[in-house]
Amino acid sequence: MQKETRLGVVLMNLGGPTSEESARTFLYNLFSDTDIIKLGGGTLQKALATVISKFRAPKVAVNYKKINSCPKGCTGSKHCLNRQNKVVSDCCSPINPLTEQQRKALEKSLKEALPNTFVKAYTAMRYWRPFADVVINEMKEDGITHVVLLPLYPQFSWTTTGSSFRDWENLTKAEFGNHKPWNEYYIKNYHLNPTYLKSLNQRIEEALADLDEQTRKEIHLVFSAHGTPVSEVESGDPYTKQIEETVEAIMDLRGRKEQYWLSYQSRVGPAKWTQPNTEDLVFRLLEYGIKHLVMIPVAFVTDHIETLVELGMELPEAIEEHGLHIHTLKVSKGLNDSELFIESLKQEVLKQVDHLVNPAENVKTIAS
Repeated sequence: MQKETRLGVVLMNLGGPTSEESARTFLYNLFSDTDIIKLGGGTLQKALATVISKFRAPKVAVNYKKINSCPKGCTGSKHCLNRQNKVVSDCCSPINPLTEQQRKALEKSLKEALPNTFVKAYTAMRYWRPFADVVINEMKEDGITHVVLLPLYPQFSWTTTGSSFRDWENLTKAEFGNHKPWNEYYIKNYHLNPTYLKSLNQRIEEALADLDEQTRKEIHLVFSAHGTPVSEVESGDPYTKQIEETVEAIMDLRGRKEQYWLSYQSRVGPAKWTQPNTEDLVFRLLEYGIKHLVMIPVAFVTDHIETLVELGMELPEAIEEHGLHIHTLKVSKGLNDSELFIESLKQEVLKQVDHLVNPAENVKTIAS
């Protein structure tokens, strides 16, 4: 890669509120996005998003307080208002500091792999700070010449990766027209990257580590992914198929030693969503007499509401309220800043810029 090349890698993620007050704005941004929630678009969608966010925000804020990630001060990005104002929040989503950890780790790894190249990693959140427009301006000031867009969604969906890409395109076109100051490379998915699969498998092994031999023989693995409306699947969205491919690949990696299931969580509204629902599946398994479960959040690369609250808190409560009994219920840890996961992200970036790289000078061997 030429010395004048300046590489920017943009980690794209959902984002999350950093205070009780921001929960409502975060939800409004989420529900007003027609890529993720279809409420008619235009003025109607904005009006409905205003109403929905107003009524959902108090409950959502309570959940974020349960898992507040910055009890001693901000550990998120430099763009966080808590950091800028030196505020200690009691209602900050873990997705913010965890994504910052991923950004720092990836930047360090890429700099080691490309010692003769300027490399900088950025974070662009879809529904909370830092938004993509801030990142675009920062990269312009940094003189970036090549940009790799890296969504933190291993499986592609138009509602997640697609929405982030569309937002990026709209903002760069508004800023630069048809003449961007850099070349862009899009990573659409990496759900079968061997190192990514190893990182997920490592988290499963960590969850099983303290179980006795008999319990391990009886354990059932329940892979849980964020659900999607069936209408999205029928329209050709590849997300659900890629989730299935990831699960099967992991079980191949494990030698198919355990019984396993795939389910979907976090459904919203009256529309038909992908099945089976995670809570419903767990109830059925317990009613069949299965007593040992490990929940694996297969589509989430950071711990947040869906893993820490829905699986870690609400699911055990629902089991008890349903009058069922379970001996073992564990939730595997999110990938977060797993070394293997960061390595898989680095591999994906290097694949995109391989044609720019001089292997003899810049690229260290990538572990398979």
